[in-house]
Amino acid sequence: MSTYLAIDIGASSGRHLLGHFDGDHLQTEEIYRFQNGIKRTDDGLVWDIFHLVEEVINGIKKAGEKGACPDVIAIDTWGVDYVLLDKDHKELLPVYAYRDDRTIRPSLPDGRNAVEAVRDIISPEKLYARCGIQYQPFNTIFQLYCDKLSGKLERAAHFLMIPEYLAFRLTGEIKNEYTNATTTNLVHAESGTWDAELLNALGYPETIFSSLRMPSSKVGELLPEIQETVGFNSMVIFCPTHDTASAVCGSPIGPDDLYLSSGTWSLMGIESVKPMLGPEFQKANFTNEGGIEHRFRVLKNIMGMWLIQNIQANLEAGIGDPKYPVGCKVSFDEMVSLARASFFQGLINVNDERLVAPENMVQAIRECLGEPDISIGDVINCVYRSLAEEYRNTVLEIEKLTGRKYDNLYIVGGGCQNRYLNELTAAATGKKVFAGPVEATACGNLISQLMFNHPSIDLWKARRIIRDSFEIVEQ
Repeated sequence: MSTYLAIDIGASSGRHLLGHFDGDHLQTEEIYRFQNGIKRTDDGLVWDIFHLVEEVINGIKKAGEKGACPDVIAIDTWGVDYVLLDKDHKELLPVYAYRDDRTIRPSLPDGRNAVEAVRDIISPEKLYARCGIQYQPFNTIFQLYCDKLSGKLERAAHFLMIPEYLAFRLTGEIKNEYTNATTTNLVHAESGTWDAELLNALGYPETIFSSLRMPSSKVGELLPEIQETVGFNSMVIFCPTHDTASAVCGSPIGPDDLYLSSGTWSLMGIESVKPMLGPEFQKANFTNEGGIEHRFRVLKNIMGMWLIQNIQANLEAGIGDPKYPVGCKVSFDEMVSLARASFFQGLINVNDERLVAPENMVQAIRECLGEPDISIGDVINCVYRSLAEEYRNTVLEIEKLTGRKYDNLYIVGGGCQNRYLNELTAAATGKKVFAGPVEATACGNLISQLMFNHPSIDLWKARRIIRDSFEIVEQ
């Protein structure tokens, strides 16, 4: 039996999952979990990357302590964010989090911000035709312009997305991976390489970007000092390092199915063998992110469980409802019960900019509704119903733009456990909804490791293994 280690890190937590493969079935075992989160500092909203490195190593060490030394290790995280290294491989701090508003704050002498400055260099229409990426003010293309304006980019010798940086700290190898690179809005959709013409137009040095490696390619073995710390050696490879790319890879979908990766973000779309770069897709704000085996994830980013996570945090901080004092613990199941008991019919735009990073999510939702006095149950129900409505609208857009009908919707990731939201989604979309696997991101991470270690396993065989190994429930 071969053993693999998937390190899956999200915006709020990270976990290490062992994968045991007997030739037919894949079993997963969570062995380590740690907290992650955006830090509010004088510099803005940032990531504590040294904490991430420490926890990644701690989890690998835990595998050794269990006597389960993995043959292969791979890391996936969120997209967009990155670490710049100088010529001595030192981190240029801070490492900003995508929810920081630096790209939309005035930063040029004439009062323009980074987003406006980039748009003056290349129009949104031309940029989409080249890269096919959904406009988000936090896209890497805009963040790097902030670094250019501050002078930080001049000191940079290497550009690494977060999972690439973590792999570098484990192996000493500086390499870039395709799926996460596509989230930068700097990769040409047709060629699948860094867009040199675009980089030059923006004044971003080509030399800091290395050639793109595909999922299931080798990064390198653990550094000697890491081997000494964890007690063994392993090969580190690139999985689809963007967590959504891993989630879609690990989804039991066929070519005629829709998927919804439900977590902090809701990512809804289809898998395609070619990018969809027409102006109608840009107008609908769809993105063409890279996937495994040169596939494209034609999808829309929708604010997801971020809303619910923040409501939960507000209640536990004593904010939002006087019935919940500081320090109370409110489970997601309790929040679902409150929602089910509500008859509130109001809806919000779940992608409203006021909901990106408010200190008080409950208050922000009430403000979006214009209903300052509604109960916390009504607030939660509003979120779930609004998400289902956004899913419905997205399905209709996909079917209109592709000229195809889709019968099945596969919901994967942690959010697929929310039966109430699944029921609302099935009712709103009219689709046959399947939930699972919960650990789709880790499954996709592990699939890429299987494909690396077992060349006879292709993507479709791997997805059959997922279907046979994990519970998938029709809602």
